[in-house]
Amino acid sequence: MESGTAVVASRESSRKSMAERPYKGIRMRKWGKWVAEIREPNKRSRIWLGSYSTPVAAARAYDTAVFYLRGPSARLNFPDLLAGEKSGGGDGDLSAASIRKKAVEVGARVDALEAAHHHHYNHSYDEELKPSADGFLHRVDLNKMPDPEDSDIE
Repeated sequence: MESGTAVVASRESSRKSMAERPYKGIRMRKWGKWVAEIREPNKRSRIWLGSYSTPVAAARAYDTAVFYLRGPSARLNFPDLLAGEKSGGGDGDLSAASIRKKAVEVGARVDALEAAHHHHYNHSYDEELKPSADGFLHRVDLNKMPDPEDSDIE
């Protein structure tokens, strides 16, 4: 019976782990930033891949690094996004610094796109929609000069 209990406990910790780490190779800091790192093959050292605002950006940085380390056989978080890439490596021809550089470039680009998308979404809907007298929300055209009948000046 103890093995059944261990299986249940293992499943529950696995679910908890998936909630905390939605992608392979990343983790969340206490203050909410997502970080990515990867272990170098046949070494105890790790390659630091950066700190990101979103888990997707951290996971994309990890994918880039693991692709360049292990080649097309690498287990990726987003395999479809690297499907068209040339063989990343796996033969150890790239240094840790060059792998870090490539991974950070991808992660930073994804982080910027995610942040811009999030900012644009929040900005465009929260700040540009104004209630009118009829109770409906109307988008304000900030490039248009106000009509004289709309102004408060008499």
